Amino acid sequence: MREQGARRGRGGGGGTLGSMEPIDDLRWETLLSRRPDDRFVFGVRTTGIYCRSGCPARTPARRNVGAFPDAAAAEAAGFRPCKRCAPDDVSPDAAMVRLIERAAKALAAADPPTLTDAARAVGLSRFHFQRLFRRVVGVTPGDYVRAHRDERFRARLRAGESVTSAVHNAGFGSASRVYGDALAGMTPGSVRAGGRGESLTFASAPCALGCVLVATSARGVCAIELGDDEDAVTAALRAHFPYAELQRDEAALRATLDAVVALVDDPATPCTLALDVRGTAFQRKVWNALRAVRPGEPVSYAALARAIGNPRAAQAVGAACGANRLAVAIPCHRVVREDGDLAGYRWGVERKRALLARERVPAPTR
Repeated sequence: MREQGARRGRGGGGGTLGSMEPIDDLRWETLLSRRPDDRFVFGVRTTGIYCRSGCPARTPARRNVGAFPDAAAAEAAGFRPCKRCAPDDVSPDAAMVRLIERAAKALAAADPPTLTDAARAVGLSRFHFQRLFRRVVGVTPGDYVRAHRDERFRARLRAGESVTSAVHNAGFGSASRVYGDALAGMTPGSVRAGGRGESLTFASAPCALGCVLVATSARGVCAIELGDDEDAVTAALRAHFPYAELQRDEAALRATLDAVVALVDDPATPCTLALDVRGTAFQRKVWNALRAVRPGEPVSYAALARAIGNPRAAQAVGAACGANRLAVAIPCHRVVREDGDLAGYRWGVERKRALLARERVPAPTR
């Protein structure tokens, strides 16, 4: 086991390490196979570190290894926890979750590693890695890579890149894959337009979650932004519609703005506003399903994927939620992870938490 931090002396405090029980054959085999087993931790005499059995770091010599029933016993003997597998974490699954999160970060890059290399980097077999990744993230590693590649492509088009350049830089093998995967019914020109040739009217006002901005086109409300202040929400609108002509008109949008502020105050209220919904065919399918989710009854990304008839697309569903520009009106705040964790939210996790809390408050009886 190689040490994961600067050595400060044995046991982390410069003292003498206490005695430890020699590791038996069964536990040694578990350690060698890197199988997670929360019934023991092992200490390494030469480093003064203790680890979980599933730690991906280099395997130490058996003569230097001893077993402890738990983290408390290891620390009482003078050992300190490994920074890589975090054996002192309360959750026995925490180490695996951290490994998968690290792998997910690598797979989201423009030049992601192969599945075999990603698994090897975190010390897991390819099969074990795939199984754990799907359990933690909710989607296969392949679907995860494709969803991030598609979003990179659309972002580059919106930034003004040519289709050829965006295809190459996003990581597509060929342009033919773009129309089926990344655009799903939209043309590259419409993605890249960014409001070119349009005139949008907008207004903002304080709300329970900071500041809210509403923008409308000739077809209806095309953006609802939440932020800390007026500058933040206006900047978000300009970033999404960089080429549109934007006109502030508080008077013209007074009724619409009041309706949106009321919706933020009580997100369980049905949205009756005319919406100008812009997105790919897949995104619109997800957003339509979101509007059918009942207030106070959040769903998981996997459940939403099943609801649209594509159970393998949980990660793509998450990307579609992140692409939503109509806060509260399209209630992407009602989607959580399988374990109930709030995960991300375009307008901040704390706002998501607040919206969900407001929906859980029972309506007053009449």
